[in-house]
Amino acid sequence: MYLQDIYIYPIKSLGGIRLEESVLEERGLKFDRRWMLVDTEGMFLTQRTFPKMSLLQVEVGEGGLLVYHKQDNSLRIEIPFLAQTKIFKSVIIWDDAVVGQIVDEKISKWFSEILGMDCDLVIMPESTERKLYPKYAVNDESVGFADAMPYLLIGQASLDDLNAKLDSGVPMDRFRPNLVFSGGSPFEDDAWDKIQVGAAVFKITKPCARCVMTTVNQETAEKGKEPLKTLATYRTFDHKVMFGQNMLLLKGTKIRVGDGLTPFLK
Repeated sequence: MYLQDIYIYPIKSLGGIRLEESVLEERGLKFDRRWMLVDTEGMFLTQRTFPKMSLLQVEVGEGGLLVYHKQDNSLRIEIPFLAQTKIFKSVIIWDDAVVGQIVDEKISKWFSEILGMDCDLVIMPESTERKLYPKYAVNDESVGFADAMPYLLIGQASLDDLNAKLDSGVPMDRFRPNLVFSGGSPFEDDAWDKIQVGAAVFKITKPCARCVMTTVNQETAEKGKEPLKTLATYRTFDHKVMFGQNMLLLKGTKIRVGDGLTPFLK
């Protein structure tokens, strides 16, 4: 087994980026979900409610991020890595309330016009610590703006197994993994406790529960019933549909596509 793909999603719920290598950090891969869009009350925004967010693609440049509309390349904006305001606000992501910093009011206005609602782009300052639940933490780890855990792992064989059951297969981008591995059998990772990828070691904390976001076509923003409908017929556990494994980093500083992957059983 080996590492097939690496993905980051710098702005939560916008388009992801495939990388050949990436730096590992406690909160997740470097740049992964360190930015997030929130409404006027500070509530996080995602494709679950606003599927058109899938049409905004992100790239990482030397001095910041570039965001552009997949269907209209003239709609684009550059976002500096460092916030340009001193405005801090409480933001809510699921059950967590943490402090975010508004990047730039002009940038917030651009996103507000694109999405048709008032919103702000915030970055997670280094001073903000969003701690994992003690039940899952090993060393009191923190996470960025990801839903639950710093890292998400999926096996290509698992997606192939699902697609064999669908009338029309779906790409991996429906599930927004960080690491995709090749080799092994479908859902073999259910039995894993830890994995080593190159020189890095990760702890598998819990399976990833899936939601309606998997039904959003990332190229058109159209919503359907698949693949969640079919996945639910054979991957439902405790009333949740599971696909992929949440993880945290135990050790390591970098990973590369092609790195060998070694699992350790529970």
